[in-house]
Amino acid sequence: MKPRPISPEVRSELLENQRNAKMARSAHCYVRGATANFYEWLQSSKIVVPAGPALWICGDCHVGNLGPVADVEGHVDVQIRDLDQTVIGNPAHDLIRLGLSLAMAARGSNVPGLTTARMTEHLAQGYTAALRAPDKKPKDNSKIVDRIVQLALRRRWKNLAKERIDDPRPIIPRGPRFLDLSRAELDELTTLFERDDVRRLITGLSSRPDEAGVHVLDAAYWVKGCSSLGKLRYAVVVRIGAKGAKRGAYALLDIKEAVAPLAPTAPNARMPADNAARVVEGARNLSPNLGERMLAAHLAGRPVIIRELLPQDLKLDIETLPQSEALAVGHYLGSIVGKAHARQLDAPAIGAWAQEMRLNRMSHLEAPAWLWTMIVELAGTHESAYLDHCRAWGPTVALFTDAHGQVRFG
Repeated sequence: MKPRPISPEVRSELLENQRNAKMARSAHCYVRGATANFYEWLQSSKIVVPAGPALWICGDCHVGNLGPVADVEGHVDVQIRDLDQTVIGNPAHDLIRLGLSLAMAARGSNVPGLTTARMTEHLAQGYTAALRAPDKKPKDNSKIVDRIVQLALRRRWKNLAKERIDDPRPIIPRGPRFLDLSRAELDELTTLFERDDVRRLITGLSSRPDEAGVHVLDAAYWVKGCSSLGKLRYAVVVRIGAKGAKRGAYALLDIKEAVAPLAPTAPNARMPADNAARVVEGARNLSPNLGERMLAAHLAGRPVIIRELLPQDLKLDIETLPQSEALAVGHYLGSIVGKAHARQLDAPAIGAWAQEMRLNRMSHLEAPAWLWTMIVELAGTHESAYLDHCRAWGPTVALFTDAHGQVRFG
């Protein structure tokens, strides 16, 4: 019997339950999914955080949102890879979010507190060094990061397809990760891929003919992420080549609903009112490799971001952080965020912000006092909230599909 598609309303409720279950897996997972709580607690804290220069920030700068990203020419750099929360805001917020993420990863890896403090020092040092010399290649002494980058450079379509859709063929298998679409959703997606700007986005890679055709082979709802669960999220496989051709290149497109940001916006900041256009503009400023490969559009009346997933795009999935790697990882990731911020500033603004980063040091800590004390305060708050979240949602298990193709929780 052919599985019956689930209505978007029922699907949304089921996926919200799965999102809460996913956040209960670990304190680190909870940090990634609790962006709203992060900013709520940040704003209620009595710790004074300096107002840095107004610029595009990631807004959700945790470890998993950085990693190797390919550009249209095939060059690979480590950049910010998820810009859903991007706004023109305070760069200090990105540093605090990244520092908290690293601290929680260290906590889950039984890394000593002294190492966590020194990791924060290296985070601040790497960030400040990149402000001063944004065009200089970051010093990479991290075996973890280097291993992921080398893996990214070797990957091809079959690796991407096997990882993302569990099959190197251009078919999306239905199951817990991919759900059937309604007829209305299929019609909307078919119309979207008939647009010339969508075709040009896919044929824009240097290895593809500019005038090649793009033909949808399969599409499904993608059960993915924490922040996107319950929102529009589609995986679409297309073939690139002449119409009717049996062979050609394949591409996997990720279509994600753009929602209102949770990150605070700088006073008088001028950003696109459309959330999808905001995300694309932020990506072009923070992560050029990714920004040039994204397109803002609308689907079913909602703003969405269209992005082709390339084999070289990987996240820094650092669930555990070995003590021997903690300092190098902190320094390197700080430099990546520093480069993203610095490319938006002129020399006087860079000098003033770098000077602020050197002020108000604590004794025995070569990092701004506000950065360390905020990380410590938020780590404690998140740990407490995580345990309470587990009490409420821990028994909820993963999403799966029953014999009739209906999605339920067991």
